[in-house]
Amino acid sequence: MKKNKTPDDSKPLTLPRLVWPMMVETLLFMMLGMVDVLVMSRYDDLAASSVNTANQALSVLTIVFTVISGAGGILMTQYLGAGKRQDASRAAALSIAMQFIAGITVSIVLFVFSEPILRFIGAKDTVLAFSQQYLSVVGGFMFFQSVISAMTVIMRSHGNTMLPMLVTGGMNILNTLMDVILVPGLFGFPRMGIYGVAFATVFSRAAGCIVLGIVLFRRIEKPSCFRLLKPFPKKDVVSFFKVGIPAALETFLYNLSQLVITSIVLNCLTENELIAKTYIQMITVFFYIFSVSIGQASQIIIGHLVGADKTDEAYRQGVRSHKAALIIAVSASAAGILLRVPLISIFTSDADVIGIASVVLIINLLLEFGRTTNLVLIACLRGAGDVYYPTICAVVSNWLISVLGTYLLAVVCGFGIYGLWLALALDECLRGVLMMIRWHGGKWKTKKLTNA
Repeated sequence: MKKNKTPDDSKPLTLPRLVWPMMVETLLFMMLGMVDVLVMSRYDDLAASSVNTANQALSVLTIVFTVISGAGGILMTQYLGAGKRQDASRAAALSIAMQFIAGITVSIVLFVFSEPILRFIGAKDTVLAFSQQYLSVVGGFMFFQSVISAMTVIMRSHGNTMLPMLVTGGMNILNTLMDVILVPGLFGFPRMGIYGVAFATVFSRAAGCIVLGIVLFRRIEKPSCFRLLKPFPKKDVVSFFKVGIPAALETFLYNLSQLVITSIVLNCLTENELIAKTYIQMITVFFYIFSVSIGQASQIIIGHLVGADKTDEAYRQGVRSHKAALIIAVSASAAGILLRVPLISIFTSDADVIGIASVVLIINLLLEFGRTTNLVLIACLRGAGDVYYPTICAVVSNWLISVLGTYLLAVVCGFGIYGLWLALALDECLRGVLMMIRWHGGKWKTKKLTNA
């Protein structure tokens, strides 16, 4: 099998080389927020809850970072695959510039409007006060995270997934050390409480941004790449929006559908079912994190292959990636079923909760089959430039199957959490079938973004 290579890297782009650093990085990034909550829980339970509330507001407004970096990644991989190194550098410069502008804008909004934003999502009294302290600091410096997002995607597009992982690991260590010191006020530092967590987050991100920037402009790009933005690259901007707008719409409508589903189940699930739902979601994230990483890696590889007009090889790569992800995800889910009682017992000793969660984990096997297919094949389609089809399918299926299905099965039929999980599984499986039809049909081969 002939392996695709980056224009400036002699190492071949393969799943094993790309996937595991991305998977570790994702886990580390998830832990970054969990450490803040954990440290604050030792200081004040309400403060810990406030950090979580503020992070919800941050996650909604930072969708724009993911959209811009994702669009830039697709454009860069296709340019690199086509051997258009200067065009890839221009796209990289444009991505950093757009992310910086977006980051500054989001930072101003979060700093100025932190209180009304938090009130809108339901924070009040002490939680509002703590949340605002955290959000005004972390939110006011979100431009560091926006630039980190841009630089990480540039490195990944060139096949370098190891460095972002190492930097994220370093950020975690620095953030944790500063949390432990600043929150209670050790070694002569004042006791800063929630401000300590906020400053630790900002400082670790700033340090990560500086390290990534130094390495990026020494090993991959040159600062002079920003000169390529003159004359202004209107074609690339159009491509950014062509990819970004559908992705933003899909993400927004998906999050909205999840809010509607949450409002539905809060009114129909028992207390024990809600507890079981929380624990199941914490367990299953480890089932599909492999699929997320395989999808991200596949998008990079397929972007390079499509850019080089190697669509047949891109097709075979997509099939291999899908099979590999299915084997891992289904195996992990099956192991979860076999070990369901010990796993759930880590969180609770309540026999009723364990019984409910055990049944849900069995239904979840069907959900993981569909979710894995979507995570991988949608990433493959986007890597090829096919962005509208996945968005249309996702929006229609989310609302008709997930939302309406949850209401019918969980509320009308009275199946509760089992109805909820079955509706979610049917949504994932329907979209999975549609994605397989699209990939094997080959229409994505005509969607290349970088055609002259």
